[in-house]
Amino acid sequence: MELFWQNCLIAARQVVILYIIVAAGYVCDKTGVFTEKTARASNNLLFYLITPCVIINAFLTTEFTAETAKGLAMAGGGAALTHLAGIALSVPFFRDVNKSDNAIFKFACVYGNMGYMALPLAQAVLGSEGVFYCSAGVIMFQVFCFTHGVWVMNRGNGGEAKFRARNLILNPGVIAVLIGLPLFLLKLNVPEMIVEPVRFIGSMNTPLAMLMLGTYMSNAGLKTIFKNRDQYLAAAVKIIAVPLVMLGLLKLTGLMSGALLTACIIQASAPSANNTVMFSAKYGRDTGVASKTVAFISFASILTMPVMIALAQY
Repeated sequence: MELFWQNCLIAARQVVILYIIVAAGYVCDKTGVFTEKTARASNNLLFYLITPCVIINAFLTTEFTAETAKGLAMAGGGAALTHLAGIALSVPFFRDVNKSDNAIFKFACVYGNMGYMALPLAQAVLGSEGVFYCSAGVIMFQVFCFTHGVWVMNRGNGGEAKFRARNLILNPGVIAVLIGLPLFLLKLNVPEMIVEPVRFIGSMNTPLAMLMLGTYMSNAGLKTIFKNRDQYLAAAVKIIAVPLVMLGLLKLTGLMSGALLTACIIQASAPSANNTVMFSAKYGRDTGVASKTVAFISFASILTMPVMIALAQY
């Protein structure tokens, strides 16, 4: 039990560090130093350049062995199971809300914040090894998001937007994996002149992502985000039920252990993705409900993520 609390405190420390940066972003927005408008303008920089560099750097700094290659494949399988668990667990709920909010809450139960929370926290807790395993989760996230996610958000909406197969590959996360994976598998010796810029750019991921999240929270209407009971239910599914189901499944079967298990649980316990808001806007759902849901679950994850990580490491 003492080991559990030690692990819990270590994970909590990392989460608190990240949320201190979030708080700085919140203050910056309120004072006009770095506003939500600026953060949204910076989103493409994070999405198209910085996060891919984090993923590529993880491949460049991980030694190829049979064990690491097997771990990467297992991490992908674990991420797929995590999404399936979220889909299954959300099925019985939110039937008494309107179709628009139903889609938002179901989406929020399944899709975790890979770029803004899972990757930075994996980097903080596990280092590049954690990012390496989480990169497999990025692929699974995109596969599910642009298939099941599109279906959920567009279902019964009469919208024109449809699933496009090219979105499974033509997105920054998967492209970064397609660049980094051959370098990892072929053990190519990449010149330091290329490695260093990739590492430097990738190092901006955590602080910028957390600052941006702070500006979003600043504009989410904090006084009202705690009033919707369905948000509590969505939070219970996303950041409690899903990681506990995955933890029980993986520990009981003995499929994973060590850094691989912890990385998988970090992904499973991550709060709802900002894609919840972006997809709501794209498919004509209520972006106000989506923003408050993401903000609420992100706040709640401050308490739950350290516990889940500690359980994975216990």
